[in-house]
Amino acid sequence: MAEVHDQLEIKFRLTDGSDIGPKAFPDATTVAALKETVISEWPREKENGPRTVKEVKLISAGKVLENSKTVKDYRSPVSNLVGAVTTMHVIIQPPVTEKEKKPKGGDPKMNKCVCSVM
Repeated sequence: MAEVHDQLEIKFRLTDGSDIGPKAFPDATTVAALKETVISEWPREKENGPRTVKEVKLISAGKVLENSKTVKDYRSPVSNLVGAVTTMHVIIQPPVTEKEKKPKGGDPKMNKCVCSVM
């Protein structure tokens, strides 16, 4: 069994203030795997749950976490305290549809402002 220092207790704080976890993750766990955990444990009663890893952003200590990095890369000195639980904030960013990509307001050349001073 891995030692306590090789694991990190993490809870995921959702935008409505509810939590998923806490749960222990080994230091070698990637951020992408953490996002998969969020997706699989997302409360079923909540609407607009994430479907893919790309829709989930994890924030810890003010940093947006990169998928390829591990839990160990983001470990803070505070997390080494006995009984410490790291809170990661979960932001859901749904994919942008083609309709949303189009600029609003029509032709950008038509949106010019002209002022005249008399």
